[in-house]
Amino acid sequence: MVSSTEEKIKEAARKVFLEKGFSGATTRDISNEAGLNCALMNYYFRSKEKLFAVVFEEMLHLFFQGMTTVLNKPISLKEKIVELIEHDFQTFKRNPSLCIFILNELHRDPDHLVNVIQGAKTQAALLFEQQLKEAINQGIVRPVRMQHVLSLLLANTQFIFLGKGITMNTWQMNNDTFNAYAEEHKQLVTQMIINFLFIDA
Repeated sequence: MVSSTEEKIKEAARKVFLEKGFSGATTRDISNEAGLNCALMNYYFRSKEKLFAVVFEEMLHLFFQGMTTVLNKPISLKEKIVELIEHDFQTFKRNPSLCIFILNELHRDPDHLVNVIQGAKTQAALLFEQQLKEAINQGIVRPVRMQHVLSLLLANTQFIFLGKGITMNTWQMNNDTFNAYAEEHKQLVTQMIINFLFIDA
């Protein structure tokens, strides 16, 4: 059973890593955020590297677990893609720093993160590839590789949150008007992807 202290440390680490990245975060930052001393943090996780690996893997597994849940629903592929777009938007809306964090860490240590991502995404990717191939064979969907579809989904859902600060400053938006703008953008992205993929959309 995971202790409440361990969960407290991981929650603090998620917040600090998202704000500062791996290189910018220190064990003191994390222990201060958790309200604990450094010795106790090191007792549970030994090092910043170990804590980072645990936190990042958990975030990725939660993301891909959401994808797997959608793909296992007894609904059409078109409905699943609409829900996947919603899932991505809500994930990045709740964690707007996540996009920049992932990009920074991929640049800092691509080999490590690619290995982690490969392990976390396997089930969701296999499910999606199988369902996409079935729809292509039935003549429902254009013959597009799964990797291209995933790139379309992620690129069009992440970028609006990557550029949130610039968008808000350029167009004098507050959080409410930005959220309304993001919802409009989500609808446009959904229509664009559905109309492109599905032959009789």
